Parts: sequence; C-alpha cells; structure tokens
Amino acid sequence: FHLCPSSPQKQVKMPLRMEIKRLLSKGTDRVKSVDIHPTETWLLVSLYNGQVHIWNYKTESLVKSFEVSQQPVRCAKFIPRKQWIVAGADDLAVRVYNYNTMAKVKTFEAHNDYIRFLAIHPTQPLMLSSSDDMTIRLWNWEKNWQCMQTYEGHNHFVMMVTFNPKDPNTFASASLDRTIKVWGLGTSTAHFTLEGHDQGVNCVDYYTGGDKPYIVSGADDRLVKIWDYQNKTCVQTLDGHTHNVSVVAYHPSLPIIISGSEDTTVRIWNANTYRLEKSLNYGMDRVWALTCLKGSNKVAIGYDNGLSLIKLGREEPAVSMANNGKIIWAKNNEIQQLDIKTAAEVTDGERLALPTKELGTSEVFPQKLEHSSNGRFVVVCGDGEFTIFTSLAWRNKTFGTGVEFVWGVDTGEYAVRETNGKVKTYKNFKEHKTLRPSYNTEGIFGGLALGVRSPSFVCFYDWEELRIIRRIDVSPKAIYWNESGELLTIASESSFYILKYNRQAVQAAFDQSSEVSADGIDDAFEVIQDFPERVRTGIWVGDCFIYTNSANRLNYCVGNEIVTIGHLDRVMYLLGYVAKQSRVYLTDKSLNIVSYRLDISIVNYQTAILRGDLGLAAKIFPEIPVDQRNRIAQFLESQGHKEQALEIATDPDLKFDLAIQLGHLDIAVSIARENDSEQKWRQLSDLSISKNRYDLAEVCLQQAQDLSGLLLLYTSFGDSTKVRELAEQAQAQSRNNISFMCYFLLNDLDKCIDLLCQTSRIPEAAFMARTYLPSRVSQVVSLWKDNLKTVNLKAANSLADPDQYPNLFDNFELALKAERLFRKYAPLAASSYESWKGALLRDLIADARDREEVNEEEMIEEPAVLKVAPAPAPEPLVAVAAVAEIKVEAPVAATVEAEAEPEIDIDLVDATEKQVQDLLEQEGGAEDEIVVDF
Repeated sequence: FHLCPSSPQKQVKMPLRMEIKRLLSKGTDRVKSVDIHPTETWLLVSLYNGQVHIWNYKTESLVKSFEVSQQPVRCAKFIPRKQWIVAGADDLAVRVYNYNTMAKVKTFEAHNDYIRFLAIHPTQPLMLSSSDDMTIRLWNWEKNWQCMQTYEGHNHFVMMVTFNPKDPNTFASASLDRTIKVWGLGTSTAHFTLEGHDQGVNCVDYYTGGDKPYIVSGADDRLVKIWDYQNKTCVQTLDGHTHNVSVVAYHPSLPIIISGSEDTTVRIWNANTYRLEKSLNYGMDRVWALTCLKGSNKVAIGYDNGLSLIKLGREEPAVSMANNGKIIWAKNNEIQQLDIKTAAEVTDGERLALPTKELGTSEVFPQKLEHSSNGRFVVVCGDGEFTIFTSLAWRNKTFGTGVEFVWGVDTGEYAVRETNGKVKTYKNFKEHKTLRPSYNTEGIFGGLALGVRSPSFVCFYDWEELRIIRRIDVSPKAIYWNESGELLTIASESSFYILKYNRQAVQAAFDQSSEVSADGIDDAFEVIQDFPERVRTGIWVGDCFIYTNSANRLNYCVGNEIVTIGHLDRVMYLLGYVAKQSRVYLTDKSLNIVSYRLDISIVNYQTAILRGDLGLAAKIFPEIPVDQRNRIAQFLESQGHKEQALEIATDPDLKFDLAIQLGHLDIAVSIARENDSEQKWRQLSDLSISKNRYDLAEVCLQQAQDLSGLLLLYTSFGDSTKVRELAEQAQAQSRNNISFMCYFLLNDLDKCIDLLCQTSRIPEAAFMARTYLPSRVSQVVSLWKDNLKTVNLKAANSLADPDQYPNLFDNFELALKAERLFRKYAPLAASSYESWKGALLRDLIADARDREEVNEEEMIEEPAVLKVAPAPAPEPLVAVAAVAEIKVEAPVAATVEAEAEPEIDIDLVDATEKQVQDLLEQEGGAEDEIVVDF
C-alpha cells in the first residue's frame, strides 16, 4: 500500500521530520574513530595523539584512558562479549585491552604499514583489519589471534572494511584505488568490484533493511554513491559536500543515510527519496569518524577538535494495540500485524513468539501508529503526513498533512496541529473547527477534551465548539484519560498528577450565557493525587492507572497506593491491557513483546476498598484467584484492615505477621508450630511477655534457642534452678558467655574458672582466681605457664606462682583466710540485701590485717558468747551483688570475740546490723570488747 494515495495535492513530499538532540559534546585532540557500547553508556574514542578514551555519555565524564602508542591510533572497537577493546595504530601493531581491568591482553604486529580500520564479526571470534599495505587480514582471537586469511587485490591504501549484516560471511572494502570490493571469508580474492568514483574511496557501509541489497560509499570526489550489490550498479549519487567525504553510514533503524566530510558538515539524507534532510555543523572542524548503534537512535561523530553524540528522533517504537489484542507495528517502512491470542504459552516477562502478517510498505517513514478509541481505525503518521486506515481490512479511509495527530473519543473525531501553530478538529473524518491560539503551541493531546500545550501550561478545550475548559499551569509531556472520562493523568518530566474531571460543572458553565474566563472553569478539574515519579508510558484500566517509569518498573496506581507489577530489565513501552487474558502487554524499542498478569478483579476490589465500599468489595472478592489472595491481604494491611487481611491471607509468614500485629497469640502459636522458625518463636516470645504469658514466653524462647532471653526471664523471676539448668545447656552448646554469666550469678566461682580454662581463656582465669578464689591461683598459673611455653618460653618463666614466691604476693595469706570464711558461710538471700547492704562494703582483708595477732581459728570458729546460726536455705536466687561489691575479700560472715557466756542463737541472715549491735551490748555490757565483722 501507499501511505497516501496518488493525488495532485500530494506531488510535493513533506520533509522527514526528526528532532535532533545533542547528548554529548567534548573538546579533544583529533578523533580518528568512534564506537558505542551496546549495553553500557560508553563511547570509545581513538585519537591521533596515540590515546584511546572511554567516555560515559550519560554522566558526560571520562571513564578510562589508555596510552596505546606514540603514533596515531586510527581505529578502536569494542568487543563486548569478551569485555575487550581492540586498537590499531600507525606503529603497525594491534593491541587488545580488558576494558574492566584495563590490563593489556595481547599485542601483535598485524600489517607492514599503517592500520586504517578494524571490523568485528557479529557472532564469530573473528576480526578484519585493513591497512596502507593494500591488504586485508582476518584474525581469530580464539586461536591466539592467528592470521586466518590475507585478502589481496586493491592497488592502493585500504581505508575501510565492513561486514555484511545480512550475510556476515561476506564483507566490503573501500580503497584509494577508487573501488569498492566485495569479498567472502573463505577466499582470498574478491567476488566482484564496484567502480564509479573519480577519486579514492574512503568509506563504505551496508544497508541493514531486508528490502534493498544496497551499499553506500563516500570518496574524495565529494560524492556519496548508493550501489545495488546484486546488480552491481550505482542506483543513486548524492551531491552536496564541498570537500572529501570521509565517513558514511546507513542508520540501522531510521530511513536515513548519514555522511561526514572534511567540509566540517554532517549531512542527513532521506534513504528513500535521497533528498538532503538536514546539514549539521557543530564547529569542530573536519569530520573523520561516525558510527550508529544498532537498536538505538544514537549517532557518534568524531572531529578534528572533539566529539559529539546526538540522538535522532524518538526511540519509542511505532506500534499500537487494539483492545482485542491485535497489534500493528512498523519495522522501518514495513507495516505488520500480530495477534497476541496466537501465543502458545505466556509467562511474565518472557518474550512472546508471534507470527506476523504483512500489511504493506509505506512510502514515508512511519513515526507513529495509533488506534482510535474504539479500535476500528488506525492512523499512520510520518514525514508531516497522516493516513487513516480501517483496522480490519486495512483500507485507506482518509489522509492529510500536519506535524501532530491525536484522536478524540467519538468515531471519526481527531485533531491535527499544523506547522503554523493552528489546530484543526475533524468530525466524521471531515474538517470541523479551527483553533488559532494566542500562545505558542508545542503539542496537542487527545481524549475526552482536546489539550493544547504551550511551553509553560496546557489548555483543555471541548471538541464541539473549541471553548476553553481549563488552563493548568504545567507543561505535560503526555496526558492519559480513562475510558469513562472521569479521571486523567497529566505526566510531566519529573512527576505525574491524577485529576478528576467534573463534566457536570463544565456543562453547567457552558449552558450559562455568561462568558467563560480566559483561565477556564474553576471547578472543571480536581487534583486527587500527585506523585514525584516520571512516567514513561501509561494506560488506564477502569480506575487503575498502569504505567512504566524511568526506573524501568511496571507499576499501577489505585487511589494513593502504588503497586509494582514487575521489574523490567530494559526500557519498555506499554501497549495495552487485554481483559480476557488479564494481562498487560509491553514492547521494547526492538519490538520484542512481553506481558505481565494483572487481574482486573484485584483492581476493582482495591478500588472499592479505597472508596470505602466494603459491601462491593465483598461481592468482588470471590472473583479474585486464590493465588492472588496474599496480594490482597498485603493491600488490606497497608490500608489498616488487618483483621480482614488475617482472614484471607494464606501465606504462613504473612499470616503470622498479621497475628503478631493484632496480638492473636493462639493463631501465632499454631502457625509457629507448623512452620518452625527461630525468628517466629522470638517474635512470639516478645508478644507473650507483653501479654504477661510468661509460661508461653519460656516455651517460645526454648524453641528459638534464645538463651539470652531465657537468662533474662529466669533472673527476673529469681529461679536459681532454671539458671543452673540454663548454664549447663549453654555450656553444652558452646554458648560460653551465657554459661559463664549463669555460674557467676549463682556464685559458683569454681565453675566460672573451670569454664575459662576449658575455653583457653587461662589469663582471664588467673586474674579471676586472684580476685575471688586465691586458693586456685597456683593451679591456674601452672596451666598458664604450660600454655604460654608453646608461644614464648621467656614470658612463661616470668609468671610468678604464690606457692613459690610468697614474697611477691602481699596479704596473700590473709586473702586465703578471707576465702575460707567466704566458703564457710552461705551467701545471703536476695531478700536480705536492703538490711545488709552496708555490711557488704566491709573490707575483710583490711580487718584481718588490723587483727593479725588473732589466729585463723579465732577468726572462723563460732564465738562462745554469740553463736551465729547457719544461713537458712537460699531463696530462689542469691544476692550475687555481694560477690561483686566486696571484691577479693570474702562473702558476708560474722565473727565475734567475747568471754564464755551462755550461747544465744541469732539468725544473722534476717537480722539487721543495728539489731545485732543492740543485742551484743545487752549481753556483753559496755566493758566487754565485742567485735562484729560484717
């Protein structure tokens, strides 16, 4: 088909309209070659000064720099599958580097003269090099860069060589002998030669499309020629450059030919009409290098004084999908149709293999395809023209000119923006009204109302009379209406807004005879939500807005909630939603189609919950698939409906978390028993303690093996039996810190020292023995010496044993006496601490030193006048603070000096210090010397 039928009005073709954006511009030394990495945001540049640079064109920063040679590096290429760059220089050598580590992988001499160009095979481990020695050579890097073939036949410098993308077993070369030769990898002689240039040929490139067997070449005769390599004829000559043509390329996805010249310009030619579309001059002097990235609209250019990276047009593919799942897309100038219902198996995120149906070829390059709101018509836009086709039979309905086209809601309703800024509307495919805005128009938007964008605001108009509805002070890049026309999304560069459209208020204002103000009707729109997120593409499904964002996520928005459907591994564009399949369909710029599941029942249920209509939500709930119930439970939890979420949740982890949040111990315990997990038991123990269920808390802590928690619990209740059991359990599990603390709290100092020795903490054991159990110092020091001898004999011999060197240990005998007193009397119960806390601060060593004339028997034997009753059975947990407070001396004990008198039994554990003193004064009298050591 032809996009527009032959007509006297259409003899003059509209120019190819293409926005050109410069992404990077850097001043450098003379650039001899450029290459773009296919996945990283990197630009590889080889320089005449012998260096190779890698630039990040996104951050506009120099990433890596290689000092390759003292002579010019005329070509450098990425080999992404090996993480390499390969560079050829005038010193006759090819060098290979790993671009991640910057390490040199290989250096070899490749030619006998300057190396002009390198070409990498798209699939095999092969590289072609061309040289001023008039040869082309084939290298295999899997065979240690062995030369596999030498191609001879040119009579002058071979300036460039390139593989045929449609048949990589063939390649073409350009030479200063004024010829282009086509070769096969398997033979050293050329298949054929193309002659026609009057001077040396500098560059050559293949057309990548499947419809034309073309080669383009550029030469010192200032001409660009297009060749049919099947017929071996020149089909077109492009004349316009004023100096040597140094580089030329077919764009891999756009219908253009790009040429660069020593006249300092880059020219863009229409590949179909061969008309010059654009001439670029960025003031960097002569052009030496140019490359295009497959699957992208980016073009890199190298000059005498720097480099530039430009983007031609938009990268969003020309594709549209109807509500029934029929997809129409444009591949170059070919229009094709697909049906997603033919997909055999659909998996989230997996590429769909769909058969295509050819609809025809467009004379102009399609830049936009879009179905009408009812799906009955499709518009194809390109080169400032549009043609409307019926979607079923693909018949031409109408055509026209304009720089932008948008659909309305009714059949045959659309609007066109013209070059002069006027906007024309059409009803039933016939011109209806013309809008001549007083401001500069930059774009238009379709939908229930016609949107017209200026640089700083957007105005909405009704389709019937083009009356202003409302001016909104934001300049959107896209506007999306839902099917009912009640909601719309305004997407700007950094955020998007959800608005509600008040149709009744607008109609009431129009019905009144008074004129609407220049800003429109105040109540026309109400802002519901705004989100600081950039929308790349979006669609409405009911009251749910589905969109892709700049972070490559597929999300949907219901009310103020944003839910992620899937994470995308590349830039994707939304096509639409098919309700019967409950799937969202997307495509990338290479027209690879993927889909993700989204049940409309889930969206409707969430909408009802957000609106507070719980009755409607209950009716919708049975329609939700069972495997999606947990997603609904999570949504209900986020909205504060935790009881309902607990009822419908099926995932044990989610259900357990909800039960914990709601304090439902029985449900949580049941789930924890079925799904044994330390984390669950820990959470459950915390909840049990908060609910005063200490018996359950103990069970949970035991299940979680939370010995620290058990220690806290047992000590809080003063249960010495449980603490001892915990000490043994911890020691068996090598939880030595907990075991030590348990024994220390129990005042079992021998166990503490034994544990330190068993765990090779002998120095700590020695110091503890010196502090608390002097009688064990010799034993521990002996162990310490034996252990230290294996490391440092001199240090081991320097350790002093109190049995061997008593003169080095002051008051050691007194400490032993205090220890024996400490061991004789039971430690105090915790309940008596308040009464005895003053006595606990007594220094038994000092007391013993002051009374050195008293022998040990007099210190430790029970007094005649006052008999100290033995301590009662300890309460659940002893007052271990006594051990810490009295340091090395001894536990609390009592010794009394008095004359023989009738014995009086007093329980010193329960008595206070004042009570004892009073009693002693009564019994001994003022003249008696009675001493009580606390």
